[in-house]
Amino acid sequence: MWAERKKAALSHRAKGDDSLTPTTTQPNEFLQMSNVKMPNSFPTETFISKSFSLDFYSTSERPTELYTDASDGNISNISGTGHSSCTYKEDFKRILLPAVYTFVFVLGLPLNAAVILKIWKTRPNLSRNNIYMLNLAIADFLYVMSLPLLIYNYGSHDYWPFGEFACKMVRFQFYSNLHGSILFLTCISVQRYVGICHPLAMWHKQGGRRMVWCICGGVWLVVICLCWPTFRFAATGIQRNRTVCYDLSTPGDSVHYYPYGMALTCLGFLLPFMGVMVCYCRMAHILCRPVSYQGVSIATGEKRGKAVRMIIVVAAVFCISFLPFHLTKTMYLVIRTLNAPCETKNLFSIIYKSTRPFASMNSFLDPILFYFTQPRYRQSTKRFMLKVTTLKDKGTNV
Repeated sequence: MWAERKKAALSHRAKGDDSLTPTTTQPNEFLQMSNVKMPNSFPTETFISKSFSLDFYSTSERPTELYTDASDGNISNISGTGHSSCTYKEDFKRILLPAVYTFVFVLGLPLNAAVILKIWKTRPNLSRNNIYMLNLAIADFLYVMSLPLLIYNYGSHDYWPFGEFACKMVRFQFYSNLHGSILFLTCISVQRYVGICHPLAMWHKQGGRRMVWCICGGVWLVVICLCWPTFRFAATGIQRNRTVCYDLSTPGDSVHYYPYGMALTCLGFLLPFMGVMVCYCRMAHILCRPVSYQGVSIATGEKRGKAVRMIIVVAAVFCISFLPFHLTKTMYLVIRTLNAPCETKNLFSIIYKSTRPFASMNSFLDPILFYFTQPRYRQSTKRFMLKVTTLKDKGTNV
């Protein structure tokens, strides 16, 4: 068989059939094609840039920059998506808030506990004013009890290890105490206004203490209804690989939180604040009159002094504790919702969160209000301090 194949091959070669021989024309053709020059109308750079553009995201509808770094180096703004991711610089919280909250806790816990015990001891003969003060002290005491969690949180660089429910509860306690204090101070102011400006009226005396307790129950119900959405918006989240407890809402819920935050400010602060200011302006106008005006005795000197002290202390509580916080909170909500530049958001966030300690200070300013408006408690405190000083003197003499 092999011999026959060899014979056939020799016969083909003899006939001049070189189809079985390897061809040599392909290399020569390749060399000829390589010597062909490309036309000058297609430069190499133009061909590469048009055919293999490296900026394959660049079109007329999408910007060429995928992100732009802000000046501080850790804020990125994603273009083309319509959303911005801002990282706030809040290092000041690690020093300011733990220090202030510790101060409020150390003062607020014993002061509010002392007010509750003082008023509770006289519960068979509670006045209407003291019933309001008792509820105010209870609200402050409940808030002060939640401060250790916040002290640990801010001292640990915003790390929140206590879980979702504790986060919601702490935020609810803050806002319920804040607006509860505002409403109870409003009740105290209205009570004092009626006593000073309408001393002969009998309508406010009907119902006695039972009516006052019903009003306090209504105030608690209003506070719970106003602050209940806090359980919906306050939540934990992951930020810089840490579990954090958001104050107002998560970043994704900022647009939904805005109408609720504005309604809470208007109903829980603005309306009571305007009512208190109207009452105090009217009271100041009455107290500037003589003791006897048009044959009617307005108030004795002791009652006048008590009313003036209350006006000063309550006005100070509103101006120091409540007004700056709600003003900066409103501005921050507006800036956050309008999708302002990241630097602007960061600035207003710092301003807003710097006023949070002022909002907490009402927890020990309210007992001071009680102290200044109750003469017999001031006298008992003076006697107590006198006993303490005399005991110290006896100890040093020994």
